[in-house]
Amino acid sequence: MKRLYKSKENKVFFGVIGGIGEYFNVDPVILRLIWVAVVIFTALVPGIIVYLIASFLISNKP
Repeated sequence: MKRLYKSKENKVFFGVIGGIGEYFNVDPVILRLIWVAVVIFTALVPGIIVYLIASFLISNKP
């Protein structure tokens, strides 16, 4: 069974987007660009809050 973890290799801040990229086998750079676009179009705050919540909810790799 596949689980979502924060990435240790593809880490910029907390490793959330890198972990999502590893989970879905997608390049994390593409996901980061999409995330930056979403954050810009949602007036920064909602995207940053979602990222911070995800960083607390997604566990580290054992």
